[in-house]
Amino acid sequence: MYATDLYENRPYLRFQKMLRHFLVPFFLLVGLTAYSQLRQRVEVGGGIGMMNYTGDIVRNFQLSTGKPAATVFYRNNISSVVSLRSSLTFGSIAASDKRNPIDPAALQRDNSFKLSMMEFSPVFEYHFLDWRSGKNPIRFTPYLMAGGAIFLFTGNKEKPKDYSNMQVAIPFGGGAKFVVNPYWYVAIEIGIRKTFFDYLDNVSDGDPALKNYRYGNPYDKDNYFFTGLTISHTFYEIPCPSNPYK
Repeated sequence: MYATDLYENRPYLRFQKMLRHFLVPFFLLVGLTAYSQLRQRVEVGGGIGMMNYTGDIVRNFQLSTGKPAATVFYRNNISSVVSLRSSLTFGSIAASDKRNPIDPAALQRDNSFKLSMMEFSPVFEYHFLDWRSGKNPIRFTPYLMAGGAIFLFTGNKEKPKDYSNMQVAIPFGGGAKFVVNPYWYVAIEIGIRKTFFDYLDNVSDGDPALKNYRYGNPYDKDNYFFTGLTISHTFYEIPCPSNPYK
């Protein structure tokens, strides 16, 4: 057996390599953004939640299919209503025809999968209320978010088609934010990741004439969700005093 064969048979090594190539640009982007925005109000935070999947095995969002997930992020509050958030999210998704059969053909197909996921997503957030103002007695706001994402996954031992384990998605969703005190914010959020990929569940098009039941709908791409509770710490701008003797 060649060294390349040993490498291909160890998915965690491939995932480790992808992780290194992924984390370096992420922290570089965050560092450059933070440096350029030192005089603006920024936040850093993290949270926990769950990931869900929809596709050929599970057609609709179901809480019962959720798997643990966690996220860390950096947020630049561009204005009182718009923020730019860069997040790194880890989690897993899974589904089984035995557990959630959608029809008799699904029982015959008897497919299942479990993937480890990692996502980098810069998104814009739009807040409907001036929630940071101390004049408001209830300091919260609903918000919407949308942007772009790159995600990595590993776990499919057999591939019916040659594809990359790095894909792109469009995240969008919404939630609500609450001010705990001037330095700490709490948020709840749910967002879908609309992908252009149909092999998260390893099920896509096939030849129905073969009656192997290993096919799905190639025109209905797979998606995944992140639902979570986050907390963030705010850093305020400290104005420099001007020289009165100029």
